[in-house]
Amino acid sequence: MTGERDSVVERLGGLQGVQRVPHPKIELFQARDFIAPDLCNALIELIDKDRRPSTIADPNGDNYFRTSETCDLNSEDAAVIELNGILAQANGIDPTFGEPCQGQRYDVGQEFKAHTDYFTPGGADYEKFCSVSGQRTWTFMVYLNPVEAGGATRFKTIGKTFQPETGKMLCWNNARADGSPNPNTLHHGMKVRKGAKYIITKWYREKPWGW
Repeated sequence: MTGERDSVVERLGGLQGVQRVPHPKIELFQARDFIAPDLCNALIELIDKDRRPSTIADPNGDNYFRTSETCDLNSEDAAVIELNGILAQANGIDPTFGEPCQGQRYDVGQEFKAHTDYFTPGGADYEKFCSVSGQRTWTFMVYLNPVEAGGATRFKTIGKTFQPETGKMLCWNNARADGSPNPNTLHHGMKVRKGAKYIITKWYREKPWGW
């Protein structure tokens, strides 16, 4: 996986408008205007049509840990096809390694408390979620709209916070250089104080997606 990591980092670093966040403990990038407003609006419509309460892989007893709504997007929808094409062009990762795109909506007071995207080794659902396609490698997240107040994404361990903007992309490697999970990717989808927040998330795996 070292070769893939280096390839993605090099590719992203060479794209106009993509900025690497300067921190030695994480490979984290951002890009404003990554996707166009029209595509953002189309994806928001899809999320609103099929959203459902969000869940987490390993229940931790906190019923308010993740209070957003989620939508599993249809890979055959025109807007999703366009989005996947933009992501593939940007990261160069074989599309077969990608999970289906997922949309999330956060209403006032909703959040996703500090968490990591990788599956915790030894966790209750680690074997279930990693047995077929392996661990998560990269996360690509796109904000679809600005938020009137709140709704930032905070990486507490590295002291970085990102505000929602239409079409803004964040992406990060969930692993360290040796391939082990990187706890510095801990991030918090902070509470929306006013308005609503829509995002798209695309995760990639070590092996082709086989579910």
